[in-house]
Amino acid sequence: MAFRRFPHLALTAALSLASAPATADLGAYLAARAATGTADFANAGPWVARALAADPDNLQLLDNLIGTQVGLGDFAAALPAARATQDLGQPSQLAAMVLAVTAAQAGDWRALLASQEAGHTIGPVADALGRAWAHVGQGDMAVALQAFDEVIESRGMLPFGLLHKALALALVGDFEGAEAILSLPPDQGMQTTRRAVMARAQVLSQLGRGADAVAVIDAAFPGTVDPALSTLRARLAAGEAVPFTLIGTAAEGLAEVYFGLAATLRDQVDDTTVLFFARTAQALNPGHVDAILLVGQTLDRMGQFDLANAAYALVPPGDPAYVAAELGRAEALRRAGSRDAAVEGLSALARSHPDRASVHLTLGETLRLMRRDTEANAAYTRALDLTAATDPSRWYVHYVRGITHHRLDQWPAAESDFRAALALAPDRAAVLNYLGYSLIERREKLDEALAMIERAVQAEPQNGAIVDSLGWALFTLGRPAEAVPHMEHAAALLATDAVINDHLGDVYWAVGRQREARFQWQRALSFSDDPALSDRIGRKLDRGLDAVLAEEGAAPPQVAGQDG
Repeated sequence: MAFRRFPHLALTAALSLASAPATADLGAYLAARAATGTADFANAGPWVARALAADPDNLQLLDNLIGTQVGLGDFAAALPAARATQDLGQPSQLAAMVLAVTAAQAGDWRALLASQEAGHTIGPVADALGRAWAHVGQGDMAVALQAFDEVIESRGMLPFGLLHKALALALVGDFEGAEAILSLPPDQGMQTTRRAVMARAQVLSQLGRGADAVAVIDAAFPGTVDPALSTLRARLAAGEAVPFTLIGTAAEGLAEVYFGLAATLRDQVDDTTVLFFARTAQALNPGHVDAILLVGQTLDRMGQFDLANAAYALVPPGDPAYVAAELGRAEALRRAGSRDAAVEGLSALARSHPDRASVHLTLGETLRLMRRDTEANAAYTRALDLTAATDPSRWYVHYVRGITHHRLDQWPAAESDFRAALALAPDRAAVLNYLGYSLIERREKLDEALAMIERAVQAEPQNGAIVDSLGWALFTLGRPAEAVPHMEHAAALLATDAVINDHLGDVYWAVGRQREARFQWQRALSFSDDPALSDRIGRKLDRGLDAVLAEEGAAPPQVAGQDG
């Protein structure tokens, strides 16, 4: 695709103290750099504005101020800095984007075209399709279609050009022309994206071909559980004449340009750039739920949990994507440390949408992380009841429910769940490790248990926790010499893990390397945040492993010798 990555859209790289003039407010520079370095848009804005007050013509600071406001979705607040940048006569893709959005929101398509003619560029795809949609907005379809054709003929832009020409034709009621494009096969440039399939289904419905529309959805997304697609399919299957609503104005057509860029580039460029595109789509079409969800997901990935929460909250309860938005909001709350609020929201969602397995599963996950295992177990059971036997995710629900059974000292039920998970997914390292380790701890089915852990290590040889399990299993089975290399490897993979360092200390003690054992216990103690573990390590440092095991009623490990 002929798209040039935005060199000025990365907030995290924009500020530089070295470029600050002598008149700069260095305190504001420092605070602004700290905030932008973590994409903290809410706190960055005031500090950038303060730094800019001391140096009003600093293009770097102007771009940062624009970026903080765009990151917050406040294009009106970004407009003065964008105009100031334009007045300085220097190129800024961010400023050009804000000016284009402002013009489109106002229906001032002439201003958008004039800005491009003056050399204010965003990028090849956004500029070319922006011109085409501006002509649609002006009501000049002949010129608009010619502009879309120029995009289609441009190298790397064929998929974008085809989709947007079809959307423009559908917008003005030429459903036959739109279908002629949307029905093109992928080898002719028409990509089967989710938005394109939705557009085509709506177009076919307007042509009186509802059955064909259902077939298009089924072919592209067989057995879909996507709420919006499922709802659309159900309406079509019921014989309803579904209107074309994917876009309703030229500005909403332009929103699709930016959403398409955000969705296409989300795994190719930095999150800040993806956020800016998604925010632009949202500004041009405030009801664009897919853009809202992408904004929320991106902010969550960036660690901006409060902003993610606010974005998800914009999806109305009646929308098919409401459950997905609430699940995203709960995840943002959980990651922000507000687990009780997450549980409260998920519990309400489980009451309002009792037949959604994903809701009960997510509630179970949050409760399990909080060690509320009885409640988590009940949520997992409800999720299992709602999950089809053929659902590929079913193994995971058995696995996590098994963990809660194990914590609740319900071993037969736990083992049953773990084995059910393995029956569905025989090579899942996490399940093999958990069940194998548990059996070793229980001194049950030892040969099978060791074989499970060995398979888990083969599947994930760089997973320190699983390698630790293998070493600890060998130690537990009275084979400490064999355990040493595995435990050393685990400690190398997870050098600051308290439990692994503690285990390595025990293994060293068992083979007579007592000085090294005490060193590892001391390391483990320095990393431990578990009072019970710290107390036990302290007792081993004071009296040795043999004495601690004797106090606990266990036999001492076999000691191969002493190292003095």
